[in-house]
Amino acid sequence: MSPWDDRLPLDRAFWQDRPVLVTGATGLVGSWLTEALVRAGAEVVALVRDGVPRSRLWQVEAGRKVAVVRGAVEDQAAVERALGEYEVETVFHLAAQTIVGIANRNPVSTFESNIKGTWSLLEACRRTPTVKRVVFASSDKAYGDHDVLPYDESAALQGRHPYDVSKSCSDLIAQSYHATYGLPVAITRCGNFYGGGDLNWNRIVPGTIRSVLRGDPPIIRSDGSYIRDYFYVKDGVHAYMTLAQQMDKPGVAGQAFNFSNELQVDVLALTRQILSVMQSDLQPKILNQASGEIRHQYLTARKARERLNWHPLYTLDEALVETVAWYRAFLADTHR
Repeated sequence: MSPWDDRLPLDRAFWQDRPVLVTGATGLVGSWLTEALVRAGAEVVALVRDGVPRSRLWQVEAGRKVAVVRGAVEDQAAVERALGEYEVETVFHLAAQTIVGIANRNPVSTFESNIKGTWSLLEACRRTPTVKRVVFASSDKAYGDHDVLPYDESAALQGRHPYDVSKSCSDLIAQSYHATYGLPVAITRCGNFYGGGDLNWNRIVPGTIRSVLRGDPPIIRSDGSYIRDYFYVKDGVHAYMTLAQQMDKPGVAGQAFNFSNELQVDVLALTRQILSVMQSDLQPKILNQASGEIRHQYLTARKARERLNWHPLYTLDEALVETVAWYRAFLADTHR
């Protein structure tokens, strides 16, 4: 479903036979990243806590080519064993509890996964001599709420709500491991990911597509005016791999980089764009029930453009067409 096209540049000379650990490999970004790494020739190890049988990772051929280590990212001993026994050189730390609503209801489990999970992984990396680079997935939510937009990487990390705080804290912990111990870690701060494989149906993109395919009005939890920086999963994979490939260059390790297509889109406008792509005349149902969320966020990716020569590969329209096609196929197959 929605296989990679030729747009993603895969540096096989860099990745061939390179041992890589991916945490969060069964998630939205993790599944696409794992597939791309396998296609590039890397030897991928996936740290997996829960069995997720419908994860996109197990639907693609790459899922049969990864070594799976069972364990939670908070379990430092399990992470350290995986790193040591597979002689891992490169780590992508994507594992996290990523749903804002769940964080508001269950802050402790979110803090355990996102904060303790980060220090446990970084400490395991510090103690493993084979590890040469760590890419840590932070978020635009780490910035918290600011009056001056767009966020650049110098903005303060001042999360106030549970999910935002978890990302602010884990981001600072990652910075501290570089500053104090010289751990080669670099940080990504991306907007709201979307794309095929996201099975969190309360998110606006998959939830809207599923509703339309079922003939139901799409649901908007907020008042529809919340503005976000929506970021296609394939562009995210391109960002993570580009950053890892350049971490040996001076001035990259220890740095944070925003990745974004630099568009401001409110929830209602995005919903209507999805409806247009799907040629649906359904009207969204606005609940106006959102709380504990930032109203307006978007990023500048200037630093990534200038320092890493990175740029997005997809427009919003192109990405939504691919995403809708993925869910059409996935949901049709699910109901056979």
